[in-house]
Amino acid sequence: MFKLKLYQRYLMRESFAAIFLVLAAFLALFAFFDLINELRNIGKGGYQLKHALLYVVLSIPGTVYELIPIAALIGSLYALTTLARHSELTVLRASGLSTRSLLTTLFRVAGLLALLTLLVGELLVPVSERLAQELWAKAMSKVISQSGFQSGLWIKDGHSFINIREATLDAKLNGVRIYKFTHGNVLESVTDVDRAEYQPPDHWRLTGVIRTTLDGDSASVQRIDSEEWRSAITPDLLSVLMVLPERMSLLGLLSYTEHLNDNHQKSERYEVAVWKKIIYPLATLVMVALALPFGYSHNRMGGASLKVFSGVMLGILFYMLNGLFSNLGAINSWPPFASASAPSAMFFLVAMGMLWWVERR
Repeated sequence: MFKLKLYQRYLMRESFAAIFLVLAAFLALFAFFDLINELRNIGKGGYQLKHALLYVVLSIPGTVYELIPIAALIGSLYALTTLARHSELTVLRASGLSTRSLLTTLFRVAGLLALLTLLVGELLVPVSERLAQELWAKAMSKVISQSGFQSGLWIKDGHSFINIREATLDAKLNGVRIYKFTHGNVLESVTDVDRAEYQPPDHWRLTGVIRTTLDGDSASVQRIDSEEWRSAITPDLLSVLMVLPERMSLLGLLSYTEHLNDNHQKSERYEVAVWKKIIYPLATLVMVALALPFGYSHNRMGGASLKVFSGVMLGILFYMLNGLFSNLGAINSWPPFASASAPSAMFFLVAMGMLWWVERR
């Protein structure tokens, strides 16, 4: 049975205590700012204080997911700096503890945090984020999404383009227009639908249907009270549009990316998000490796306050670079893996360079 040594248990306990303390402080701060931001919506529609409070609570898992690597950096940096200030790290090194052994112990901490990040990101964040958006939409009497267009939501399904004026949260669509094209990209028909309601497991019930069929220079109009419509579009697919790609589950991202690719639509943003979901938990390993040189250099790089401030600045920089490279990758069609892994790779190289430097001194 695997058994940790005494110094390993001590280092891990001190690191976890500092990391979770930092995480709790950040959560309190971010929750406060989120609540302040939501207060301005109180009074709009049916939005009340209770809705704002619940929305902030449901947003906490997403905040936890984003902050764990940053908390790992600042918390482990503070723990190592404290150990160095009390000369405990010096005693451990004088007793024969190598940098590799110390880094391995910190990687155990980071590995557990990476597992926590993965579980939160896959199990809690997609559900809580969807509930938060549904709560907000219902209270504000909003539709699922307008995708930035006044004409409503546009979706491609095979050779058809669907325009949805309103998509409500109870699997009902209002004001649907379906443009159907032939394989030669010639407009075949235009179908206007007053209302569409999803009928599990695989079709929609259309009511108030007016279909205009084009045949060369002639056109015919057909009015139908009700009919079935089978489509790859489902309420689950529409609900994806409520949640940011970074807050979706890996399976949800893969499914939606496959849908976009099948319909020959741009999927770069979602492909980058897929790789970020895979790589982001591993960022905790990079963060603890980056914190270790600060603990070694306690006599040359100022006091604990300066190092914690440096950790905060590095954490903010990492957060900004993650968002920057994701957007640049989607805009410039960079390889998704490169866009997702670039910030972590850059910080890892910096960490290795700093470790080499402090070991040489």
